[in-house]
This record gives sequence, structure tokens and C-alpha cells, in this order.
Amino acid sequence: MNKADVLKEIIEQRRSIFPKDYSEKEIPQEIIGEILNSATFAPNHKRTKPWRFKIFKGEEKAQLASEMQAIYKASQPELFLEKKYNDIGFKINKADAVVSIVVNFSGMVPEWEEIAAVSMAVQNMYLTCTANGIGCYWSSPKIVDHLKDSLTIEENQKCLGLFYMGEVKSI
Repeated sequence: MNKADVLKEIIEQRRSIFPKDYSEKEIPQEIIGEILNSATFAPNHKRTKPWRFKIFKGEEKAQLASEMQAIYKASQPELFLEKKYNDIGFKINKADAVVSIVVNFSGMVPEWEEIAAVSMAVQNMYLTCTANGIGCYWSSPKIVDHLKDSLTIEENQKCLGLFYMGEVKSI
């Protein structure tokens, strides 16, 4: 198969796969490194490299789940749903790794261009996950706006969501 056919197949197979379909198997660290490295090849005007990623695994991931559940509970006093609260924890804990997706606005180019560059970086992550048989999806719940302190987000940055990854269960 030539490169164009391989690329076409990967693009056609790319899809969001949710944590409920992840196995308990750990993603090898070299694959996680490859996924994040592929993001850095996204085009970005004036080479601002506006993406900022933080990987959550193990205890840090469990803390993220607890924090997001607490944020949801505090921000939804009248509309609180126990199922949604539990789903937040389940998704984060079921994923082997969760990556925060943050855009860093340089001021050198329009903000939309840097958001587009981060989006292309995430698409590269999606494609690399697909090529490696890793399930993944990008979630952008409103409560990520409240993670500013725990993610050490600066004034010129914004969290665009979380990228969940996990080995896919065998069928």
C-alpha cells in the first residue's frame, strides 16, 4: 500500500471513541510521546506553536476527576444531575490518559488562527491515535473554564477542552 492509500485509510477510520469502550490496558509511554509529538507538526502562522498540553495519568488523573466533579457540583446547584456528576468521574478514570488542550494567544496573529492551529494539532493527535489503535476523543465541557488555576493557565491562554485516550476493548 502506498503512502496516500495508508493516509486515506487512517483519515477514513478516524473517529471519536469514548471511555466506556476503553480497556484497562495502559498505553505505552512511547505511543503517548508519539501522539503528542505529532501535534507539534500542525501548521501555525508565524511559528507561534500556540498549543499547550498537560498529560494526566494515575493519581493526577484521579485528582482531575475529583476537581471536575466538585466544579460541576458547585456550578450547578439548581440543575445538578447525579448521573452527569458520576459520568465526569467515570470518563476521566476510565481513560488511561487525559490531556488538557490549551491555546496560548501570542498576540502576533489573530486569535482564531491560533485556535485553528491548536485544532489541527489535535487532529494530528486523533490521526496518530487511529494509526496506533488507540481510542480517543476531544471533549470541551464548559467547566474546563474553571480549571484555570490547576492547569496554571495564564491570562493569554484558554483551555479548549480535554483529550481522552485509552486502549480499545477487544470485540
